[in-house]
Amino acid sequence: MPPALGGYTLCMRGLATGRLGLLPVQRALHACVVGSGPAGFYTAQHLLKKGPGDLRVDILDRLPAPFGLVRYGVAPHHQDVKNAINGFSDLARAERCLFLGNINVGVDIALEQLRSCYDIVVMAYGAGADRRLNIPGEDLGNVLSAREFVGWYNGLPENRELSVDLSQETAVVFGLGNVALDVAMMLLSPIAFLKETDISEHALEQLQHSRVKTVYLVGRRGPLQVAFTIKECKELIRLPDCTPGLRQEDFEQFTDEVLNGLPRPRKRLMKLLSQTARTSREAGGVDRFSSASQKNWEMLFCRSPTEILSDKSGSTVAGVKLQINSLQDGKAVPTGRYETLPCGLVFRSVGYHGTGLDTASNKLLEFDDARGIIPNKAGCTRCPGVYCSGWIKHGPSGTIVDTLNDARETSDVILHDLPSLERKTSPGVGTATSSVLELMNKKGIQVVSFKDWERIDRVEVERGQAVGKPREKITSVEEMLEIARERYGGGSE
Repeated sequence: MPPALGGYTLCMRGLATGRLGLLPVQRALHACVVGSGPAGFYTAQHLLKKGPGDLRVDILDRLPAPFGLVRYGVAPHHQDVKNAINGFSDLARAERCLFLGNINVGVDIALEQLRSCYDIVVMAYGAGADRRLNIPGEDLGNVLSAREFVGWYNGLPENRELSVDLSQETAVVFGLGNVALDVAMMLLSPIAFLKETDISEHALEQLQHSRVKTVYLVGRRGPLQVAFTIKECKELIRLPDCTPGLRQEDFEQFTDEVLNGLPRPRKRLMKLLSQTARTSREAGGVDRFSSASQKNWEMLFCRSPTEILSDKSGSTVAGVKLQINSLQDGKAVPTGRYETLPCGLVFRSVGYHGTGLDTASNKLLEFDDARGIIPNKAGCTRCPGVYCSGWIKHGPSGTIVDTLNDARETSDVILHDLPSLERKTSPGVGTATSSVLELMNKKGIQVVSFKDWERIDRVEVERGQAVGKPREKITSVEEMLEIARERYGGGSE
């Protein structure tokens, strides 16, 4: 696709609407947001709402499908959270906003190239790795990253081939955040319940034959320090045909006086956990559960993993060694005592971790590897014209509402800086969008517009309706691209 024709440019809006036309090249402010998850869309939304009327925003993503963690990170049974996609879709259809999918920044195009095309570049691509335990045995078979497991059951293309051995009866999840509880929910939920969600087909097939009956959720500190929220906790406690396990002695400290001194959300959560502990049978291992066929879960507090133990072959997990801690001013302190917990499956769920762009293609932007973020001040990086938003800005924590507020902060900083930013576009040069499209065309990379995505979306919804699900996610990038290509091969709208 030529970027300019006789002083005019072939407008990408034609790709998005199905109507190609010639528009005069204008001297307009042009921003690029890298990442189409909540941070990316909320940043674009605020820029377009509060910025000058000539500002345009392109949203780039490495996948053909937009929406990031809303599509690939939110648990399948949380369809209400996924309603945020409706607002994001309205924005992507707006006149001054374009979605450009299947462009991997740092691989297909360097940051330097983006910076030379756009007036503003916002990095909002999230945290694509996870923190490790850094203990012996972590690389044994059946030791999985919770992040990859979430991607596996949510249809993330890069995780579709993840090897998940569900022939084991006992699983251990290290971590007490929402992701850890989501892992337990997926392992213990009735299949009839999962069949009504948008869980990926390959995950549903394997979970139908799962032998997992018991899940231990292990945290290094106490109940007061858990990171999960009351909504996720209620869902796990109320899971059908599943017995919750909480040890009453872990909650004896929570007298009415202590509870009344807590912030309201934390007070409600501690009351829920304490009540569940009182109504649970006295802990003592899996023998306490009501029947051999019933599924169950248990939370173990003040335990730190020190080693993942192997079976006789030395290749796969057979148990975990836990160090028992005491709490001093909210900090975990080793007691010198240990215990061993037999299991055949381990999930590491101790946090996501951001990664920098490929250093070979990035000579502009600093990255803090230890913290997994781009060094910044309120979203402003040390590279002129480059900003950051979301998890890659402050680390992997917070709700969608927190992400919205964070995006507003970054956007406000950008708008404050506008008068001092150097504009990259000028008459006769061509738009930033067309420059990116020309480069992708030269490399043979198929760019996916939002109109293309809507075609993919329709196919997913049609396939899902056929089996009683909201959608059947396509987990192959090539299949997505093939569906997107149909419009240009003579398909009708």
